[in-house]
Amino acid sequence: MKSKTAESLWWLGMGLAVATTGIAIASTAHGETQDAGPLQTVDHVDLQRYLGTWYEIARYPNRFERDCDSDTTAQYSFRKDGRIEVVNTCRKPSGRAQSVHGVARVVDPATNAKLKVTFFWPFAGDYWVLALGPEYQYAVVGEPRRKYLWVLSRTPQLAPETYRTILSRIEQLGYLPSKLTATKQSYATAASR
Repeated sequence: MKSKTAESLWWLGMGLAVATTGIAIASTAHGETQDAGPLQTVDHVDLQRYLGTWYEIARYPNRFERDCDSDTTAQYSFRKDGRIEVVNTCRKPSGRAQSVHGVARVVDPATNAKLKVTFFWPFAGDYWVLALGPEYQYAVVGEPRRKYLWVLSRTPQLAPETYRTILSRIEQLGYLPSKLTATKQSYATAASR
């Protein structure tokens, strides 16, 4: 049986949360991104509208989610202290759901687009909102080194034209859309039958 700390490690890279150890932070992503300048976030995030459930549509492969087979979600809610409660959940190949809890804090109050997320103290990772649908129906989350990337949606599926728009934006941001791996959402599969 995995220890609680070991089980939490694979979540550190989740959507919501790229918290990791110093060794992982020091690693580089040679050849993983296009030649791009500093990573740009959205101009502003209305945190009240951002709260709630997000479905992971796609992600850059990462070791933190290697045990996730399907149904990956992130749930955000305000805490009494003003920070944000983060609950990441996925379904393992065995069918068992697994969750990890973290806390996020805004580090750029001018935009609310840059946060730090901690799943186990004292390690915190960057969580930058890079794109948002006009009605907060989708979000693209990454971090300044462009090693991690997630496409999130309020629904288990995105319309093909919306996803194409997101892929175009990802490329403009200096990411390689070809590296994205689709996330299986059983809710979407059941709804399409």
